[in-house]
Amino acid sequence: SVINETDNYHISVGIAEYGDEKKIRSAVDTIVKTIKANKEPLTIEQLHDKLNYEHPKHVEALASVSKHLAHLKDVWGLTKWPTVNPKNIRDKIFVILSENGKPLHFSEIAEAIKDSDFNRKDVTTQAIHNELIKDKRFVLIGRGIYALDSWGYSKGTVADTISGVLKDAREPLHRDEIVRRVLKSRQVKETTILLNLQSKPQFKRVAKATYSLAE
Repeated sequence: SVINETDNYHISVGIAEYGDEKKIRSAVDTIVKTIKANKEPLTIEQLHDKLNYEHPKHVEALASVSKHLAHLKDVWGLTKWPTVNPKNIRDKIFVILSENGKPLHFSEIAEAIKDSDFNRKDVTTQAIHNELIKDKRFVLIGRGIYALDSWGYSKGTVADTISGVLKDAREPLHRDEIVRRVLKSRQVKETTILLNLQSKPQFKRVAKATYSLAE
């Protein structure tokens, strides 16, 4: 069976025993709907588990017919999802951070993009740094180190983070406890935190090595 090219399908040839063009298109549409309903990319194995086909290769062959699907490495998703179809530098940064699952220095992100399977990998470290600064999805959490906003790291200065910690605590805290809590959401040196505590007017020492927010 020949599947003619349309806005939704690539031209393809299907094995007759799997059905005519209409049946194959219907199967492709089911895969698209399954991925859409999942709201995030799936591997072919995961798709195979959700659908009733003889072999994962069959699912992959059908998925590749759709113009609405894209894949990166082993995962398939909608073409509009940057995680499988990164169109620009920002999307590529997002994919790299998502895949690593931890904050990275912008130079490490640049290296990872160069080593990736992306199209057009020749991006400069400076270009990557510029995009990291501009995009709200990325948070600077240390010197040149960025995390995804969705991971819950705090934005702003170290002093802002300390203020947030003390505000949440609703009571004075020992400096060691302040350091411990700040380091949960920022990758900075302990000395930087202590320096902020001692020098910024918004913090007040209320007992030995114990601080609160200044009124």
